Amino acid sequence: MNNLNPAWKSFKVSVNSLCSGDEDRRLKVRVWDWDSNGKHDFIGEFSSTFKEMRGVQWECINPKYKAKKKSYKNSGIVILNQATISFLFQVAIDFTASNGDPRNSCSLHYIHPYQPNEYLKALVAVGEICQDYDR
Repeated sequence: MNNLNPAWKSFKVSVNSLCSGDEDRRLKVRVWDWDSNGKHDFIGEFSSTFKEMRGVQWECINPKYKAKKKSYKNSGIVILNQATISFLFQVAIDFTASNGDPRNSCSLHYIHPYQPNEYLKALVAVGEICQDYDR
């Protein structure tokens, strides 16, 4: 409000909502000056991909000003101070009886006395992938 160098509050948005999980998808960011009377002023815009949004700055360009004024450079610079990615993994195990009796060696739920069943192997694999991604 009444500031030519605003610092916006941080916000969270999922990568899925932002770019449908496609980090190379082109995004258009539009910047507006908010007015209490509801007549907000368009400042400018820039485009980027989610992948490019790490420690970068963009010139905020107003196409109308650019077309009218030869000396126009930009309406300001937008600097992204922090972009973090967090993941939520959900794992579900189907323990329904339709997969067979856990005492039967043909069942996916078979409880072998000396080795893990297919479900446990899958859980271990997911855990290893998550740990590798964190490194």
